[in-house]
Amino acid sequence: MQTQNINTHSSSSPFTVKMSNSTFDKFSKFIKDELGIKMPLEKKIMLESRLQKRLKALNFDSFDEYYNYVFSNNGKETELIHMMDIVTTNKTDFFREPAHFEFMQEYAIPEFSNKYGNRPMKIWSAGCSSGEEPYTIAMVLNEAVERNQLYDFQILGTDISVGILQKAFDATYQFSRVEPIPNTLLKKYFLKHKDPNNKIVRVIPQIRKKTTYQRLNFMDNTYNIQETFDIVFCRNVLIYFDRETQEKVINRLCTKLKTGGYFFLGHSESLSGFDVPLQNIKPTVFRKI
Repeated sequence: MQTQNINTHSSSSPFTVKMSNSTFDKFSKFIKDELGIKMPLEKKIMLESRLQKRLKALNFDSFDEYYNYVFSNNGKETELIHMMDIVTTNKTDFFREPAHFEFMQEYAIPEFSNKYGNRPMKIWSAGCSSGEEPYTIAMVLNEAVERNQLYDFQILGTDISVGILQKAFDATYQFSRVEPIPNTLLKKYFLKHKDPNNKIVRVIPQIRKKTTYQRLNFMDNTYNIQETFDIVFCRNVLIYFDRETQEKVINRLCTKLKTGGYFFLGHSESLSGFDVPLQNIKPTVFRKI
């Protein structure tokens, strides 16, 4: 049984521990093999910084101690998921890269409705982070439903981080996070806190019920998702992987994308030179062939 001493680290002084290169190499290998995320030596300081609070919480004095605990039987059950949450990046915004939402409104939605009529459009937000992307998609699609341009829709959001998925499910945001949203949509799709001093808003139930969330690791050989989708958003996720991993992940994602469906990529990402079943339609917009 693991025993822990009373924490003697002063709360008034910063708690910092340095990581040796050999220990970093062990963490880096796991992160690359299991999460697909590149972790070169120049990211050691970043990893040190992100893991400091876990050392402090568990009262460990070194990263070697922490590494040994994470990969012990007990640590694999209780701590490994915390470590994975911390090292995965969760940068997102509402209406980020608006060209994709404009493409949906102008092309994808009319095309879908002409082809399928009274069938719900299914969209997968792969790497959905804390929910800003799927809820943006939901607002755009619900506007189309109200204009009788679309029958209905369903959205799946997936991410590797359990903690960040809980935030997406809760759908609660600081007001500063929703400022990019047009005011008409903000008033329509978000509820303010009863206390006017509490600058928190929450997505309305009508939109929340259109989204479901599940944990998924892009590095898995197969994805435990039963349905196929009309659009897949995979934006600003692949930049953390090497090219070989990127190609494998895209091909796995495409197994869940209907032929003729659209695949949206982040503005800083490219499929150039990849053997994938996607045809470039517009910058960062692809169609499955």
